[in-house]
Formats: sequence, structure tokens, C-alpha cells
Amino acid sequence: MTRQIGIVLHSERELVQDLFKQLTKELGDFQIDTVELTPEKSTLVSDCEMVVVLGGDGTILKAVEMVYGIGIPILGINLGRVGFLAEAEVTDISSAVEAIVHKKWEIETRTIIDVKVLRGSKTVFESFAINDAAIEKVPPELMTELRVSVDNTVLMAFSGDGLIVATSTGSTAYAFSAGGPILWPNTKAIITVPVAAHALFARPLVFDPSSRLQSEILSTKATITLDGRRNFELVEGDLVIVTGSSQELQFARIHSTSFADRLVKKFRLPTTSWRESDNA
Repeated sequence: MTRQIGIVLHSERELVQDLFKQLTKELGDFQIDTVELTPEKSTLVSDCEMVVVLGGDGTILKAVEMVYGIGIPILGINLGRVGFLAEAEVTDISSAVEAIVHKKWEIETRTIIDVKVLRGSKTVFESFAINDAAIEKVPPELMTELRVSVDNTVLMAFSGDGLIVATSTGSTAYAFSAGGPILWPNTKAIITVPVAAHALFARPLVFDPSSRLQSEILSTKATITLDGRRNFELVEGDLVIVTGSSQELQFARIHSTSFADRLVKKFRLPTTSWRESDNA
């Protein structure tokens, strides 16, 4: 049976198209077919053994929407700035091809969160996120008011810019920018990070994915955005329910680089103290 690899592209730019042609040719030399996947052609993903992404983290998140619930691994080749979710750089395509040809990859699973909005007794919105769900104020000049509960116990109520609910994968994204902790990707946990909260107690929380997080909208309106890609308008009284999903995302890893090494490289973390710098 012919093997087939799905390809998700960042854009129609000439560089991206050239890389797509290169990848298609190199895999084709080993009788491995490729198919370009788009939201309009996402049904083709079920015939693929893997999805390769040529792009940055945003493009990988687009690919996640296509493979959600199917159990097909994603291999990211970074064309963006940071590319925290990517496994290889654009200069490393040949290594990626070799790994695909010989099926030399390891699967790294990531936690996904399910998000549901209740309006009264009715579910008015339901989706998922691999990075985060962000409840944010509307309009921008006003604060939003929230009451946050975990497993039916109210933990805090505050006014501010909003609340980020993130997975361990998303801990290096918006949640990190808002002052949240960085979690290693294999950590099975969900974090909440209040954004610019006007309250004495409004701190980041870390809890198990089996817990049930509830955020009640106390202000007139707000909005919730999932992975920076999908949003829904909230009104006063809405309940945002977040739990760990029964689904997991699979990333294909072809290198042995540790997450700590990736963290230092991607964020360009200073690893030399000021005393060492003075003695250099």
C-alpha cells in the first residue's frame, strides 16, 4: 500500500512553495506520496500517516484543527520566528525526510482542553484548545469581572483584563507573557493566569486535567478566544467550563533535544551570570 504524508503550508509564498516541491520530490523518490492539506480539503487527512507542517506555531495550530480526534502525528518544520512547537528547522528538511522514510520518530503526547460555554441550561459554544483559552474584556477600555471556581469551589473573583486557561503546551505562549509558569510538555496539568487583575488574591493556579474549571462572567460582556484562532462572544451570566480532554495531540519527535535545551535556544535565555561575564 502506498504511503501518504499530508503537508500543511504557511502560505503561498515562493519560498514555501519551493520547500513543498523539495519535500514532495525527496519523499517521492522513496515512493511516498504527499498531499497538500487545507481546511477545505481536511477530510484527506484520514488517509495520511503523518502531517508535516511548513510554517511556524500558528500554522501548526491550523494543522491541529485538521488532525483533532484522528490520532495522526504532526511534524513541524519551522519557518516562523520562535517555532516552539516545531521539531526541525528549515535547514533540516533532509533529516526530516530520512526520519519519515525509515519511520524513525517518537510520539510525544500533549494535553488538550475542552471548552464549553453554558448560557442558562443551554450549551451555546463548544470547542477545544491545544495552547489556551483566553477570556478577555470587551470593550478594551473597560475591565471584565469574573468568578473562578475549581471543582465547584469558588477560589477567586476579580476585575481585570481577563483570564488565560492554558495547557502545558500553551504555558510558553500567552500565559507565559502574562506571568504564568512554564510547564514541561509532558506535565499533565492545566494552568490559569489572571491578566492585570485588580484584586489582592488573583494568582496563577496549576491543577489536574481531571478537575473542572468554571469561570462565570459577571460583567456585561466579554469574549473567549481559543488558540488565537477561534472566538465566541460572552454575555453576563455565561459559564465557561474547561476540562482536560479525552483526546490527546501527537507530535512526532525526530531529535533527542530536551525541552530544557529547546527553552534556552528558543527564548535565548541568559545562561552566564554577571560575575562570569565580568571575568570573561
